[in-house]
Amino acid sequence: MNLQLVSVQQPVEQQQEKDARPFVDLKKVSLAYDGDEGTLTLDCVSMGIGQGEFVAVVGPSGCGKSTLMKLVTGLLPATSGEVVVDDKVVRRPIKGVGMAFQNSTLMPWRTTLKNVLLPLEIVQPFKRERRRKRAEHVARAQAMLDAVGLGSFGAKYPWQLSGGMQQRASLCRALVHEPKLVMLDEPFAALDAFTREELWGVMQALWLRHRFSAILVTHDLREAVFLADRVFVMSMKPARIILERKISLPRPRTVEGSFDPEFIDIVHELRRKIIEARS
Repeated sequence: MNLQLVSVQQPVEQQQEKDARPFVDLKKVSLAYDGDEGTLTLDCVSMGIGQGEFVAVVGPSGCGKSTLMKLVTGLLPATSGEVVVDDKVVRRPIKGVGMAFQNSTLMPWRTTLKNVLLPLEIVQPFKRERRRKRAEHVARAQAMLDAVGLGSFGAKYPWQLSGGMQQRASLCRALVHEPKLVMLDEPFAALDAFTREELWGVMQALWLRHRFSAILVTHDLREAVFLADRVFVMSMKPARIILERKISLPRPRTVEGSFDPEFIDIVHELRRKIIEARS
């Protein structure tokens, strides 16, 4: 009987231990371009991001926010310290990450639907299932477009879409293969204020539905507070984490709620910290 109890309990304990570990874990990470003798960009940065957590990174312009994203995805190797994603040390570019940028980067020669389908053509296991499950993949991509209000635009080309519609399609492409990790590098910065706020709601709804881990780099403090569970503030170079702010506002959040005193107080707190970092 005791042996049976041990055999059942041990995997549960192991799973609890695994769940307690960050999904993305930066351990005293520093980066100096041109090696140890180069200019120090990041200085001993430590931060952990849980599975299914949405975090935002803000700070002065040029402080190294986008560099941080390149370290997490393995596009840049750390000079010192360690980057761990999903219990694996990052030593090369990691696969299957969903990514969205300031510009939509949609391929102009592909329709909107075919742009969204692209990850299913190149990311495993979808790539090897491509011919056998073509109809299923198309249905998956179409469902993503439906979810963001682009269901009737699948046959349109990117140049036939507005900037906001292109960014919606870009988000669909980033999420269609159900990545565990999504990297968002100022994805709404080029849009007008009303479209940007509308897409905050779209992004929040997608995250609430799929619960991926997300790292958002943004200069927009309202955007950071609207979307994130926690906000990290970075200093000027060599960049360090100078504030970690938990956002306990209830979800789903609304644009109207972003003008409430509690929301605005958090925005001002973050702004004061960034001004302090720049001085």
